[in-house]
Amino acid sequence: MEHGFIAWAKQRAARLPNVQLGIGDDCALLAPTGEDIVVTTDSLCDGTHFVLSECGPKAVGHKLVSVNLSDLASMAAEPIAVFLSLCLPRHHSGEIGAEIFEGVCESCERHRVAIAGGDTNVWDGPLVVHMTAIGKAPVGGCWLRSGASVGDAIVVTGKLGGSIRGKHLTFEPRLSLAKKLHALGIVRGSTDISDGLGIDLLNMTVASKCGAEVDLDRIPISDDAITLSESTGRPPLEHAIGDGEDFELLLAVSRDRLEELPSQIDGVPLTTIGTFVSRTGLWSKTRSGIAQMQPKGYVHG
Repeated sequence: MEHGFIAWAKQRAARLPNVQLGIGDDCALLAPTGEDIVVTTDSLCDGTHFVLSECGPKAVGHKLVSVNLSDLASMAAEPIAVFLSLCLPRHHSGEIGAEIFEGVCESCERHRVAIAGGDTNVWDGPLVVHMTAIGKAPVGGCWLRSGASVGDAIVVTGKLGGSIRGKHLTFEPRLSLAKKLHALGIVRGSTDISDGLGIDLLNMTVASKCGAEVDLDRIPISDDAITLSESTGRPPLEHAIGDGEDFELLLAVSRDRLEELPSQIDGVPLTTIGTFVSRTGLWSKTRSGIAQMQPKGYVHG
């Protein structure tokens, strides 16, 4: 199965952008042109990050690409190529592998990214997929988690919460938005919201050696979070803070240049939800005052 799959994959990927040397040899050649190279990697497991019997293999391929490109978007990097590795369940491995690869190819075609190589194995366990994505840093350098400073505004893209209702499989990585926003020169730091606003904001404050004060009334809540709350009994705001897998961007924007922040880019709203502060930890601001905020988020098994 393996050699036939690789031959088919090489032919299928030929319609994608090319690297100097891609699928078919022991290593790929990317031929960097002097820019800093950005590398990220992610693994997804059946039963934790998706349920194969519910979403189908092609959706897994789409999600795998999008998760990796979201990491590149959070650093304002431009994707170049991806490497795909599959651990396929022995039952129907050929069919599942082909559908996943088709989903990966469709996403790579949409974002003009090469598939430069990878690996395929068959085993008796559940489906596990892995991808490494390569990008190049923008002129002026990448955004980093550690870039926030006291006084910077906390800004999020899109709306948050309720991703389990489908967004975690169909989201669009914010590559175009990040490229346009980076050109403005007003963002000082960034991360993507994968584990949840609470956890990812905490990670950013720790890296930046500061704290964060969040105006809870300003957090943009998705319709899915509102609908989900009807079945869980939990407030929509709780879903927006802690559900995870929104794959929106969490940004530190210079307070002195906040007036230059667009209200939206590519139809995606940008919302100021608070301020990075000198006292460490997370703090919530409501009409009742300021209280310590728990860094809730999604823990992957």
